[in-house]
Amino acid sequence: MPVEITREYIDQVEEAIEQQNAEFIISSMEDMYPADITTVLYELDTAQSKYVLDLLDPEVGAEILSGLDADVRTNFLKSFTSEEVARYVNLMDSDDAVDILNEQKVQSREEIISFLDNEEKAADIIDLLHYEEDSAGGLMAKELIKVNVNWRVRQCIEEIRRQAEAVEQVYAIYVVDDRDRLIGRIAMKTLILSNDDTPIAELFDEDVISIETYRKDTEVVDIMQRYDLEAIPVVDSQGKLMGRITIDDVVDVIQEQAETSIQLMSGITEDVEEDDSVLRLSRARLPWLLVAMVGGLLGAEFIQLFDSEIMLVPAMAGFIPIITATGGNVGIQSSSLIIQTLASKQIIFDNMAQRLIKVLLVALLNALIISSLVMGFNLIFNENPRLSIVVSIALFSVVMLSSLMGTLTPMILDRFGINPAIAAGPFITTANDLLGLGVYFLVAHFLLHL
Repeated sequence: MPVEITREYIDQVEEAIEQQNAEFIISSMEDMYPADITTVLYELDTAQSKYVLDLLDPEVGAEILSGLDADVRTNFLKSFTSEEVARYVNLMDSDDAVDILNEQKVQSREEIISFLDNEEKAADIIDLLHYEEDSAGGLMAKELIKVNVNWRVRQCIEEIRRQAEAVEQVYAIYVVDDRDRLIGRIAMKTLILSNDDTPIAELFDEDVISIETYRKDTEVVDIMQRYDLEAIPVVDSQGKLMGRITIDDVVDVIQEQAETSIQLMSGITEDVEEDDSVLRLSRARLPWLLVAMVGGLLGAEFIQLFDSEIMLVPAMAGFIPIITATGGNVGIQSSSLIIQTLASKQIIFDNMAQRLIKVLLVALLNALIISSLVMGFNLIFNENPRLSIVVSIALFSVVMLSSLMGTLTPMILDRFGINPAIAAGPFITTANDLLGLGVYFLVAHFLLHL
C-alpha cells in the first residue's frame, strides 16, 4: 500500500547510507511501490541515490529509472557506467528504454546497446531510435501480442503464453496476415471459450483502430481519447504491425500538453521547470513581459493624447483601471474556453456562425449586467450622471469587443497552424487594455462633447 514519506524517514535513510546499513534500506523499502521510492530518491543527492538503487532488485530499479523526471535522470545516470545502465535497460519496455537512450550522448548510447544481453530487445531499441520523439513511432513499444490469422486457437494460446512473458500488460491480441500486416484483433474471452481447433480466421474482429508511425503524438492522444482506448496498435505506411502505444504513454503526452499550454497562457515561451537555471527561467519569461511593457507604454501614450479631456473631467481617470481590467478578464475567459475546445478537437469551422452568435449572446448578457451595476453605483455615489453614462456605455462596448476578440483570435491562429495558447495571457490582456482605453475615450469624446 502507499506510504507517507516523512522527513523523519528520509533522515533515517540518510543515516543508514552514511553507516552503510544496507539491511535497513532493503527491509524498509521491500514493500514500497517504486513511485514511493522515487519520492525518497528526490530528497537524496546523486551518490546516496545510487547507493540505494544498487541495493534494490534490478526490476524495481528499472521501474524507478523509467519514472524519473528526464532532467533529473540525465544527471543521475552520469554516475553510472554504460554496463550498469544496460542492466536496467534490459528490464524495461522498449519505449522506456529508448527514452533513456535518447537522453545520452551518442557514444554512451552505443555502449549501452552493446552491453544488452537480449538481442531481440537491442534490435527493437535500435528500430525505435529512428523515430521522432513526438511521433507515434517514438511513443510506441515493440512489446505486444500478435497471432497469425491462419492459426488455430490451440497454437494461438501457446504463442500468447510465450509472448506474454515480455508483455507486462495485455490490453489486446492483434491478428496479422502472413506479411505481418494488421487485419484485426481478437478478445481473450473469445479465445478461451472457443474450441482448440477453431481457426482464428473465424473468430477475429476486423474492426480495429490503428495509427501510422509518422503521425504526431497529439493525434495519438486525440484518437485514444475519442474512442476511449487503453492501447492502440501502430502500423507503417503498408499496414505492417510495428508496435503499440499504451494509455500510460498517452497520459504523459497529455500532461506535457497541459503544462505547455499553461506556460504559454502565462507568458512563458519555453518549456521550463522550477529547478531550471536563473538564466533559462528569465529568458522564458522575458519576451511576453516585454510585450506587456510595450503595451503599457503604448497605453500611457494613448492616455496622454486625451490629457486635455482628463483635465476637463478629472473623474475620468478614476475609471481607467476598471475599463482595462474588465476588458482583459473578459478576453482571457473567452480565449480560455475556446482554447480548451480547440484542444479537444470539438470545434468545427462550418458552425462558426452559430458559435459566434452564442458567444455574442453570452457577452451581451454579461455586458448588460456589468454596465447596469456600474451605472447604478455611479448614479448613487457620483455627482456627474453624464460621466456615469459614458462609463457604462464604454464598459458595455469593451465587454462585447473583448469577448469577440478573445474568441476569434485563438480560432484564427489555430486555422493557420499556430498554437492558440499564445493568444491568451499577456497578448490578449495587453491588446484588450489598449482596446478598452480607445473605446472609453472615444465614447467620452462624443458623449461629453469634449
